[in-house]
Amino acid sequence: MAYSIGNYTFKVEDFLPKKLFDKITDVRVDRKSIVLAEAKERIRRKKLTKDGKLTILAADHPARMVTQVGDNPIAMGNRYELLGRILRVIIDEEFDGVMSTPDVIEELFIVNYLVKEVEGKSFLDNKVILGCMNRGGLGGTVFEMDDRMTGYTTKGIKKMRLDAAKIMFRIETNERESGVTIGYCADVINTLNDLNIPVFIEALPVEKEGGKYKSTKSVEPLVQVVGVGSGLGYSSLNTWLKIPYCDNFDRVAIATTCPILLLGGEATGDPTDILKQFFEGMKAGKNVRGALVGRNVTYPGKDDPLAVASAVNGIVHRGFTVEQAVKHIMETRGRNINLLNRLFSNEKRSPRRR
Repeated sequence: MAYSIGNYTFKVEDFLPKKLFDKITDVRVDRKSIVLAEAKERIRRKKLTKDGKLTILAADHPARMVTQVGDNPIAMGNRYELLGRILRVIIDEEFDGVMSTPDVIEELFIVNYLVKEVEGKSFLDNKVILGCMNRGGLGGTVFEMDDRMTGYTTKGIKKMRLDAAKIMFRIETNERESGVTIGYCADVINTLNDLNIPVFIEALPVEKEGGKYKSTKSVEPLVQVVGVGSGLGYSSLNTWLKIPYCDNFDRVAIATTCPILLLGGEATGDPTDILKQFFEGMKAGKNVRGALVGRNVTYPGKDDPLAVASAVNGIVHRGFTVEQAVKHIMETRGRNINLLNRLFSNEKRSPRRR
């Protein structure tokens, strides 16, 4: 079935004032202590989920040299554009949280501080924040499958009071480095278990085609990789899995009792594709508990990232059909688009300052 979402063009400058973005570097240079202070002040959820389900925005791509969106090879290399799209989703109260590398998470804490100076309200309170750990397998390199821990450490996640860790391994049966990466992951899972920190494991079967690694989205390899991911470490009680959707996903879901979040994959430019996948995936098993989605939300063609994120949230938390989700996009796009521009037009600061 084809869906028409109509004409709309999201422009990041309509949402994120450039002068607010420029202040981030000022804070990095002159007041960097506010990042840790914001992390310590943040109100955390008592439990990861409110209803047993989660919608998490993935924003860890540039740290692994993954910057392409559509025909633009460095689209995500524009930090103003990328951060504006991330903030567009995360400032909204509906979406559960975000997963990224230290640089992006720190930028969110800095913006949170600057917004609190003006409005007195934290948009990161009660959000689920995941710290990404292994980004060392840089895309397109000869060592891509050796995906070592180059991002957050377990101590860093605890120090910043993040809610969970995210790691990834890919299995390419002809690549020895796949096994090396699984070893990194098992070691860090054990340490996270010692600290009682939940871990979200992105487990992917891949094949090398034309010099590039492509995810294999079919039942048999996905069932097998789910078994590997579920069995890593001395306990799986803190384990969530991040798995791509495929046809007959019920056969993948039943391969584990660990909770599964659906993976979005590369942006297609048409948000309806991912809505259909998430709608079908959520029906595949009781352990399918939401979505950890990136480029399909932050770069949904010309559409509003918030509107698409809200539609995904509706499928996960409110049981939307695809038709309801599409209608929700049309009704939601542009909501509170001038929020930050309005707040920073006069910049009436509160007296608190670090």
